[in-house]
Amino acid sequence: QVQLEESGGGHVQAGGSLRLSCAASGVNSGYAMAWFRQAPGNGREFLATISGSGTNTFYSGSAKGRFTISRDDDNHTMYLQMNSLKPEDTAVYYCAAVQSYYGPGWYTQGPYHHWGQGTQVTVSS
Repeated sequence: QVQLEESGGGHVQAGGSLRLSCAASGVNSGYAMAWFRQAPGNGREFLATISGSGTNTFYSGSAKGRFTISRDDDNHTMYLQMNSLKPEDTAVYYCAAVQSYYGPGWYTQGPYHHWGQGTQVTVSS
């Protein structure tokens, strides 16, 4: 059974950094994973995805250049390093996982079948 739990959110000033973690029980290299976020009044926004092997990644325009996705399957954890944060990055951040039927190099923007409960990130100006 897959269970995901995010942590590491908080309040940071613009220009600061945060590293989010996703504890991923039941997930191994056979799962692609991703980070999404949802700001108040907005739909869920894709940010970044990583393949089961950890070698392939893809970022949205919002995340590219500032955010880095990574995973440590030995510790069943995925990360999102966020730098140069802006007030518009304020949102609830979610991790997600989906079983890959296309090998460990596969990643996807969706759909995802397993979701965490989210962690709040607030960036003040």
